[in-house]
Amino acid sequence: MALILGLESSCDETAAALVESDGTIRAHKLARQEAAHRPYGGVVPEIAARAHVEVLGPLVEAALEEAGVTLDQVDAIAATAGPGLIGGVMVGLVTGKALALAANKPLIAVNHLEGHGLSPRLTDRNLQFPYLLLLVSGGHCQLLLVEGVGRYRRLATTIDDAAGEAFDKTAKILGLGFPGGPAVEAAAAKGNPKAVQLPRPLVGSGEPHFSFAGLKSAVARIVGQYSAEDIAASFQQAVVDCLVDRTRIALAKVRPTALVVAGGVAANTAVRNALQALAASHDLPFVAPPLWLCTDNAAMIAWAGVERHAAGLFDPLDVPARPRWPLDPQAEKVRGAGVKA
Repeated sequence: MALILGLESSCDETAAALVESDGTIRAHKLARQEAAHRPYGGVVPEIAARAHVEVLGPLVEAALEEAGVTLDQVDAIAATAGPGLIGGVMVGLVTGKALALAANKPLIAVNHLEGHGLSPRLTDRNLQFPYLLLLVSGGHCQLLLVEGVGRYRRLATTIDDAAGEAFDKTAKILGLGFPGGPAVEAAAAKGNPKAVQLPRPLVGSGEPHFSFAGLKSAVARIVGQYSAEDIAASFQQAVVDCLVDRTRIALAKVRPTALVVAGGVAANTAVRNALQALAASHDLPFVAPPLWLCTDNAAMIAWAGVERHAAGLFDPLDVPARPRWPLDPQAEKVRGAGVKA
């Protein structure tokens, strides 16, 4: 039974967790930064990095205490090594390296996206490879066939904004507050999803990739013409329609064991319900992590460490921190896509 210490600091959540190879979460400690970033309407990288420096050490100590173990009893240290805000990534990875060196433990440099992608297996031990994963968050929107640990085949990505980024920017446009995703969902619950005619970029075109920049711009053009609640509801429905359309295209190309959604936007109830209905229409199981595992956390990093530890995948202490780190480096470059693809 392996016990892995996981560290997460890629954006504005600082977290430490201890997870066993049977999926038992022995401890999880999380520090949020919403109050620090709220006046700016989004995450300020410098503020985030400084906050990680201040709280990560105490969080590790608290997690070890909660689990009732010492660092010597941990089998490996797993730390997010990218992608993300490079200042924060460096804080977590350097801390992981220091702990690994001090305790003479193996280091596992975890791709943050792999953490999200494997997290459904933490809570659903029946989930088998290969599964179709919709990875949808503030920085990424991809469809991947997860063939195994470290083996990902990208089927689609965004050519501009990610879905979560569009949620955040729509919240800012509408003055709904930060963080944007939950704010838009809360407003949408009070609105009419058919009130505003908004575009569904590329829906019906057969295009496998995502695009949300035009939808975000359409929202900006109609502010003041409708209630914020109706715009939020109509925007959310447009995003759902785009995600379902593209996932349906991917399902026609592969034979997965299940349809899986992960990432921050996977916490959105409308998104989960629509994907669950799509999976049912294809006679596939639908798997989504619990809501708290959808947003950034250290339990998913520790679990990715468990999976990589079992596969004998370890990293040297000079492994670099990376602001960009694709899960499928062999995927063809997408027309019009930027570095996030």
